[in-house]
Order: sequence, then C-alpha cells, then structure tokens
Amino acid sequence: MANILESLSKVQSGDVVMSVRDIKRTFVEGGQPLHILRGGGFDLRRGEIVALVGASGSGKSTLLQCVGLLDRPSGGSILINGAAVQKMDENMRTQIRRKKIGFVYQKHNLLSDFTAVENVMLPMLANGVDENLARARAMKLLRAASVAHRASHVPGEMSGGEQQRTAVARALANNPDILLADEPTGSLDPMHAGSVFDLLLDLVRKNKMAMLFVTHDMNLASRADRIITINNGIVE
Repeated sequence: MANILESLSKVQSGDVVMSVRDIKRTFVEGGQPLHILRGGGFDLRRGEIVALVGASGSGKSTLLQCVGLLDRPSGGSILINGAAVQKMDENMRTQIRRKKIGFVYQKHNLLSDFTAVENVMLPMLANGVDENLARARAMKLLRAASVAHRASHVPGEMSGGEQQRTAVARALANNPDILLADEPTGSLDPMHAGSVFDLLLDLVRKNKMAMLFVTHDMNLASRADRIITINNGIVE
C-alpha cells in the first residue's frame, strides 16, 4: 500500500493516472442480468479534464462509482498509476480512495450538523491529519472557493451555490490526484452553475489534477480537454 500511494504522489503532469479497459458492470434484477456497462475504456492523465456524456441511464454514474472504487466492476480492469485496483482488498481500496480520489456530486452531501469548515476538515481528520492543520487547510480551501465567510455556518444557513462550493472545497481536502464529479452543477440555477463550474476548472487546473466529470450539458462538456461517451453500455 505504501508503495502504491508513494508512486501516485510522484506522477507528473501528462502521466496516466487512471487506465480503464473493457469495463463491465452487470446487475441482477428479477433473476435476470442487467448489463449496464458492456466494455470499452479510456486513459485519464494528470492535468487533464475529461467530460463523460451519454443518454440518461446509459451508465455514467455506474462508471464513476467503479472508477472511484465505490463499486467493483463485473469485468475488465482499472489501473491507478499502473496498480490494478480491482484486485485489491477493501482496506487498500479505501486508503487509495481517501487519499487520492476526490468526489463532487450533484447534491452537495454536506453533513447538516457540521459547519462548512468542519465538513471540509472531516476527510483530513479521517486520514489522521492534526486538527489544527486540518482547520488551517480547510480555511484556505474555503477562501479559494469564496465561501470563507460561511465557515461557521451549517449547510441549512447557506445558499445552494455556497453549499456546492463548500462541497468542492471538501473534495480537494486531501489534495487528490483524481477528481470525479457527477453532474456537479445539475442542482443549481444557471448563474450559480456557471460560477461553481468555473471554480472547479480553476482549482483543478491550478492543482494539476485529473478530472473526470459527468454532464448532460454539452456547453460544459465543450470546455473539457476531451469528451468520452457511453453508447449502449460501451465506453468510447
């Protein structure tokens, strides 16, 4: 595990941080197989922003769950900096997910009883970061996301745009190499959606991360470096 995490920390801009091949995911409903992902794949490079598009129900979120190590594919391979994560036990997968992958969802998923700064601190505390250091980094991220003035507010006291900006800050808490975003602006009005997406692109590029984001909005997809699609369950 230490070797894998160390190697991930050494990747340079342009290096492949994720490689997906012949990805498959099958569920069983009513005793019958339901083939959501049927094959195909892609490479994701450090410093690259890639949009994932496809019709509703095509498997975009399922793909993100698999490459984000929240679900296991039924077939194929997922390599993170050359390491075959599908062969790892759950502890190893959890460590890589916590340390090297950040998530932004359509709904902010902030914990309602915690303040903005506490929500951003939590991923760092889970990784054993000192509380004072975690708070200092959380405040830095909230300032970068233009919501530092809401640091002591709970989500219910914040606007939708402020909540999603806080969620972006939380996703960057552990300085991940890979950021996965599932319709990150889908629940926002156009004004806030544009602002949050601008923030995402700015922070990802400044930190030289790799980002894969799902969207139905081709205007947003066109701002990516590259677009991949899912057609009939095939990742192209």
